[in-house]
Amino acid sequence: MTRTINLNADLGESFGAWTMGEDGALLGVVGAANVACGFHAGDPLVMRTTVRTALAAGVDIGAHPAYPDLQGFGRRPMTMAPAELEAAVIYQVGALAGMAAAEGGRLTHVKPHGALNNQACEDAALADVVARAVRAVDRHLILLAPALSELQAAGERAGLAVAAEVFADRAYTDAATLVPRSQPGAVLHDPGAVAAHVMRMLEAGAIVATSGKRLPTSMHSICVHGDTPGAVDNARQLRAALQAAGWRLVGLREALGR
Repeated sequence: MTRTINLNADLGESFGAWTMGEDGALLGVVGAANVACGFHAGDPLVMRTTVRTALAAGVDIGAHPAYPDLQGFGRRPMTMAPAELEAAVIYQVGALAGMAAAEGGRLTHVKPHGALNNQACEDAALADVVARAVRAVDRHLILLAPALSELQAAGERAGLAVAAEVFADRAYTDAATLVPRSQPGAVLHDPGAVAAHVMRMLEAGAIVATSGKRLPTSMHSICVHGDTPGAVDNARQLRAALQAAGWRLVGLREALGR
């Protein structure tokens, strides 16, 4: 039986005259693009251009909503009232859905960004707000959520299709959370180490923490961060390693068996 997996990347994170990442190159490697919606990065023109390029490449389009934190790139924890946060997520997803419709496409999924994602992974109530917002826009959207997280559980409670995600270039704690970026070794930069990290998890059918602890889980998608230096080399070498091991790279819906 052929094994299938999806590769995703966070893209569209340029803003005005400021450029980040190599989106064009990554769109030739990944199968799903999580596009910034203007709150942590991106702007209307960047959003539309990224959507247009992704559609031309045959890549799934997803909204990448965040806390309203341009200065901190959405990586600073915030506290927002549930109704305010729900509206903010709906606003961002709706904006990207409009861009996709304008280019003759439609959204496949939603993946929260940065601190919003990290906090929702550990806070069930916050995760429920995010899942509720996604369902309010379109109950057919896939929620792309970190494996073994509260966000994954919230998506399932909300009746959404949930794709379990692991990170190619991030180290894990024994609790299946990401090692904070402030700690040494939290981000993997060497393409060989990135590929080995992913293959180790896929072969184990588990998240493998830095301690060696294994946390069994299903895995549907692997994230390569577009803002990490060397992201394109990481993605290309990872794709080659997956194909050499017999994995077939597919879109999110096919990875979920839909």
